[in-house]
Amino acid sequence: MPYPPSHRDKTKAAIVRVARRLFSRFGFDCVSVDQIMAEAGLTHGGFYRHFASKSDLYAEAMQCFFTDPGWDSAWEGVEIDRTAADIGPQIIRAYLSRQHFEDIDNSCPMIALPSDVARAGESAKRAYETVFKAMVELLARGSRGDQHLDRTIALSIAALCVGGMVIARASDGRTFADEVRDACMEVALRLAGWDDHARSRQPHHEA
Repeated sequence: MPYPPSHRDKTKAAIVRVARRLFSRFGFDCVSVDQIMAEAGLTHGGFYRHFASKSDLYAEAMQCFFTDPGWDSAWEGVEIDRTAADIGPQIIRAYLSRQHFEDIDNSCPMIALPSDVARAGESAKRAYETVFKAMVELLARGSRGDQHLDRTIALSIAALCVGGMVIARASDGRTFADEVRDACMEVALRLAGWDDHARSRQPHHEA
């Protein structure tokens, strides 16, 4: 019996989901095509019906909720309304949340994979840049009506979010990691003028 037309797309999406999780935890070099396909419950040969190489898959795995509305690796207790006018403070609080910090398998790839991307080819670097620019674009929408952030501020906030989480993840002590996250969140919200407004709409509740 032939597979339905949607089978190919679903299979490819499953491979990307598994690869994203494995890359986030172990990095590009330490994950093989065999591992990815076995984890997805598929055969090695089926990989090349969807991707020309592991590098091509790596570039597709470089997604987050900024670029993929169907991204299903949400962090427990964290909700982000992509259509909301106040998405800016939602992004900051969600991105620097304890839940995101702890959920390594479902990390935004900008946190988990920067060193890999720096050594990777142009396709991975373009994918990384696309995700970061999408984050900047969402932040630049502002939080009240037609208010929009200056691009320099939006870029700075995005860098605070990503860089803050990279440093927090690289820290040995949990107390210091939490301090880094909290400091970056406070400064980012203040920089955008969202520090008071954002408290009325929090996308998560930390334990």
